[in-house]
This record gives sequence, structure tokens and C-alpha cells, in this order.
Amino acid sequence: MIGDVMTDVITRMSAPVSYGSDTAAEIVLRPGGSGANTAAWLGHLGVPTVFIGCVGDDAVGRDARRSLEVHGVTAVLAVIPDVPTGTCVVLVDPGGERSMLPDAGANAFLTPEYLPRDAFTPGGHLHLSGYTLIRPSTREAAATAITTAREVTMTTSVDCASAAPLTQIGGEVFLSLIADVDLVFATLDEGEVLCGSRNPAEIATMLGRDHRAVVVKRGAQGALWFGPADEATAAAAASALTIDTTGAGDAFAAGLLRARRHGAPIATALADACRVAAGTVAVTGALPPREPARSR
Repeated sequence: MIGDVMTDVITRMSAPVSYGSDTAAEIVLRPGGSGANTAAWLGHLGVPTVFIGCVGDDAVGRDARRSLEVHGVTAVLAVIPDVPTGTCVVLVDPGGERSMLPDAGANAFLTPEYLPRDAFTPGGHLHLSGYTLIRPSTREAAATAITTAREVTMTTSVDCASAAPLTQIGGEVFLSLIADVDLVFATLDEGEVLCGSRNPAEIATMLGRDHRAVVVKRGAQGALWFGPADEATAAAAASALTIDTTGAGDAFAAGLLRARRHGAPIATALADACRVAAGTVAVTGALPPREPARSR
């Protein structure tokens, strides 16, 4: 598992921002980061997980390591001197939708030298946060990880990360970077950037040319799996009170990867993923509870 480690400054607003004035809010600090969130959920669900990333030599970086380890993750975190651990200000509106203001910090310093070869094992699976591919300074490390995984016969997956940064680098560039990946996770917004369409079938058709399977995440409308031979499977979103959508997609990916690792049928895996995501949006922050899941 490769991705970002962040400290999330989660700001739950009482109303839309009053620009130039005050808006009452509840503010909490939580460990986060696309990649670290998925790793924590995988560990919580009982999946042996190695997470590779970078932190600063600071208290929040040490807290991030402890948080991953508490959830059963083997944290391989390079400590970058004189650079802070990444921070993300997360603005959560009264309906639970989040918008993010990230500062990559130490995450921007991930290079191939920080990828331990023994973390790549035959028959394993590499999941990669799209941010690592989008960011120019970490792109080489991400590409090296994908190549190494293929060399040792690991399967691979990528979460496309977020529509705005995908737009900045261009959909065609990102598609070229993930051409060798087996499974792609994308939202409708991300699919529109990559494929020029919000139609799930059209997104799947285009992405399916280069990938074995595509998962289209539709938030409150659930998710769709498109596999070989035009196989399509749908799952409804699990019912949940939406407080904070931060990390819902990361948790969804963990739920699906865990279910598929245990050989669950596609329909079951999608339903499990939706349930894990629902557990995330019902609380503030992106991480699972500290107690391990009862069913593994």
C-alpha cells in the first residue's frame, strides 16, 4: 500500500462559509491521508498490510505511525528532515460533504529509494493512491512500485484520487501512468475528467480497454463493478447518517479489496465495501475505530 500520510484538520461548519466574516464550526485533528486511510481500514478488517509513505520528524508524524500500528498496519515511513508531515484542512459542510485544502509536506519526497523490495511479494496486492501518481515529485516512485509489483506477479489497483488535481495534470496523462494497473477505482467526477462522460457504462468501457476491472463509485447511489466480458454488477449504498464524508472512498476500497482477497463474489464484495464506507461517513474523520472488526 502506497500513498499519503496526513494530519486532517477537520472543520465541521455550522453553515456555508461567510466569506470575509465568521462561520461557527467544530474543529478536530485526526490522522488521515489517502493511502494511510485505506491501509488503516485494511488492518482493521484483518488484512496483513504494509504501508509505505513519508512523514516529517515531528509529533504528528509520530502520531501517524502509531495510528497505523494500532490498526495492525506495518508502517514503513521514511522520516524527511526539516519538512513537516502533510496537513489537510477539511471543510465539512452541514450536509456532510467535504472539500479539502491539502499541503503535501513530507509526502512530496517519496522516491524509489524508499520502496523496500521485500514489501513486494509474489501473490500479493499493491494498492496505490492516485495522488502519488498525480504529484510530479512522487511519480517515479509510484511508477517503480507498479513495475516492481508486476515483475513479482502481484495484482495492482489504483484509486484515482480527486477530480480537481486530475484536471490539472490532464486525463490523458493520468491514463498513461496507470495503463498497466489491473483494477481502477473512480468516482463519476473523476470518470468525467478521464473519459469525458459521467455515464458509468461509458466510463467503464473506456477504462476497461486497459484494465481488467473498473469500479465506479457513486456515493449515495452505491457502486458499480465492470469486469471482463462486459460483466457488470451493482450494489446500493448502505444506509447511514452522513456526518462527514472524509475518507469514505478510501474505506470503500479497503472493504472491496478485503472481500476480494477472501474470494467473495463481486456482488458480496461491493456490498461489503459500501457497508465499510457507510461506517466512515457516520463519524467525524476517516479512520476506523481502534477496536478490530469482529468479522474478518
